[in-house]
Amino acid sequence: MSRIADAFARAKSEDRAALVIYLCAGDPSLALTPDLIVAAAEAGADVIEVGMPFSDPTADGPTIQQASERALAAGATLPGVLEAVKAARARTDVPVLLFGYYNPILRYGEDRLVKDAKAAGVDGFLVVDLPPESAAPLLGPLREHGLDFVPLVAPTSTPPRIAAAAEVAGSFLYYVSMTGVTGKKAANLEDAARRAAEVRAQTGKPVAVGFGIQSAEDVAAISAHADGAVVGSAIVRAIHAAETDEARVEAVRSLVSTLAGGLAR
Repeated sequence: MSRIADAFARAKSEDRAALVIYLCAGDPSLALTPDLIVAAAEAGADVIEVGMPFSDPTADGPTIQQASERALAAGATLPGVLEAVKAARARTDVPVLLFGYYNPILRYGEDRLVKDAKAAGVDGFLVVDLPPESAAPLLGPLREHGLDFVPLVAPTSTPPRIAAAAEVAGSFLYYVSMTGVTGKKAANLEDAARRAAEVRAQTGKPVAVGFGIQSAEDVAAISAHADGAVVGSAIVRAIHAAETDEARVEAVRSLVSTLAGGLAR
């Protein structure tokens, strides 16, 4: 069983949802990214999504778009992201998902990237713009090296599309709470959580809900029905608002601790 599967199983055994936290690697610097990962883990994050900065993050709203821009301007690269994960892995066992888009993966090379990611301590990949029917070039190396693939499903996904996603999924499915981009308040998180529970019933896979989750109250709404709650833009905003690296680390620690308060069912 992977570290990610272990995290969801542990949360279930504790009668709560798992808390998944997104961090954009390199924002504000790759040097600080390991400290932010560790702080989030220590404060209660069950899984960390480490964003691979990309110039055209089509599923992300302004908050994460700007974080990617800042990271790239500061010199973030995919090899640098892996080094940051490796540095964090020496300090924490928290599961790490590389989150991003296919273009950098294709340019790096799927086989090479998966091998290097495994060596750095990565546990899986979530690739926003890679549908199941096109995923074979990445799925092969991931399965060879024992890493997870986390597909997305949406409110518009049909039962056959959900089944196709579940077929390639590793530890869990990511349910997008709304049709839109990250950072916007979802219209009805309880409805999204109930829909996620239906997806779990259909597939037999744990389902985490992301997009539009910003507070402990939002986490509680998701946790009532779903297996995980994903928070990204709120974390990115807290980091950007802080004025020093020490304050950024403490901002992550404080916000993740507050969000974790909404996990209990």
